[in-house]
Amino acid sequence: MGEETSYPGVPERAELAGVAPRSRLEPFFGETVKEVLVALARNPHLVEHDLLRLLERKDLPQEALRELARHPQAARSYRVKLALVRHPKTPRLISLPLLKFLHLFDLAGVSQTPAVPAEVKNLAEETLLTTMQALPRGEKITLARRGSGRVAAGLLVTSDAELIRAALSNANLSEGHLLKVLALKRLPAVLVELISQHETWSHAYHLRLALIRNPLTPFARVLAFLPDISVNHLRDICLDPGVPDQVRNYIIAHCAQRLNKKSSKPLTH
Repeated sequence: MGEETSYPGVPERAELAGVAPRSRLEPFFGETVKEVLVALARNPHLVEHDLLRLLERKDLPQEALRELARHPQAARSYRVKLALVRHPKTPRLISLPLLKFLHLFDLAGVSQTPAVPAEVKNLAEETLLTTMQALPRGEKITLARRGSGRVAAGLLVTSDAELIRAALSNANLSEGHLLKVLALKRLPAVLVELISQHETWSHAYHLRLALIRNPLTPFARVLAFLPDISVNHLRDICLDPGVPDQVRNYIIAHCAQRLNKKSSKPLTH
């Protein structure tokens, strides 16, 4: 009988993974043992493709991610930096500083990647919000359509009707985002008008309440909203000192008419 060859133990595999040339590294990419993966991540013979291949693994331990971030190839590779930021297990002390290297639309992608930790997504959004006003108009419009809801809302405060329409069409935009926008002071009149005319947003009940209160909403749109608003909510609106007198007087008359109709209905048995 021939002599049996024993499978190398963890220390031996880890030692080899850390120093072996690329031609002998293939078996180590399927490893699951942390010590071996950490050693592989620091192997000086790895090239960009190898780092990216490792970063596709969601089970990669944080120690291995730290080694990949320190690898000379990571410093030279934009794709590796982006993959590190996108990885759900990358420590914040690594991913947060890397955000400053990312391109605009990659930042937008990071802010919408579900697996990315909330802290990283929030900083990506903050970075976008502080830089996007200086962008060319075409890039703003693209970002308004594709960015996160918070980014789209940040681009809404403008007199550019095309940019407003792009942001209002963003699938990530929510009623909550728009309520915050409508609560801002000194909004462009065209923005309030376009929200009040929008085929989707103009039908949202709480947005209608905010639009009725807003002095920039065209009077015709206010009149169109009133029949669907409860009398109690209309009374609250009348108590708002910011509501224009014309709107307040019409609401009072409208409520009186509705209450009179209700009280004049015959009782049914």
